[in-house]
Amino acid sequence: MTDLDQTATRRDITDALLTAMERRHEVLDAIVDAEDRDAAANAIADLLGKSKLGAETILNMSFYQLTKAERRNNQAELDNLNEAITFTLAERPASSGDTLDLRPFSADQDADLFAERTAEQGVAGDGSGAPAGDVASEIAKGVDRVDAEDAVWLVALEGDQKIGIVFGELTGGEVDVRIWIRPTARKQGYGTAALRKSRSEMAALFPGVPMVVRAPSA
Repeated sequence: MTDLDQTATRRDITDALLTAMERRHEVLDAIVDAEDRDAAANAIADLLGKSKLGAETILNMSFYQLTKAERRNNQAELDNLNEAITFTLAERPASSGDTLDLRPFSADQDADLFAERTAEQGVAGDGSGAPAGDVASEIAKGVDRVDAEDAVWLVALEGDQKIGIVFGELTGGEVDVRIWIRPTARKQGYGTAALRKSRSEMAALFPGVPMVVRAPSA
């Protein structure tokens, strides 16, 4: 996870905790009325307008966090985090990752997406920085690396809309993770969300291998 991603996550969580404290009676009612934990998290997220991650953190709160001292500490942390980053969750709603899904790249279904990425970046899909070759050849090579467990390619989806591609290439004992987001979907937080979602996939496929993350294409 990048430093910016970590900071944004901490700020979302801290902001959610402070809002929950301010509206604690409403939050408690929502929890009491919920059928189970997942329903409670969804109810809190909807009530406060926060991410699912923030709602889960609220559910995990300890009673001591309701004290005045802890509220002051959280406010101070939020002030510091707000100085570190300027965008809000409302401005980049996709950054929470609540609505983003990932699925394996398909040579047949996603050739158009890869072609769009290649036309814009003009480099090979293996992360080498070499000039791009024929799209069909690039895809075939990528699929071969995936089959050999030397790479993983994932398509980021918002509903049925293809948002971008996450590339993970095993090189020199490290996993080079790169993210490409379609121009029409940029500056909404999809790059951050795709990075968050892909970490577990990469860790499962390449256990114990360090990940080197490249910033999402801008």
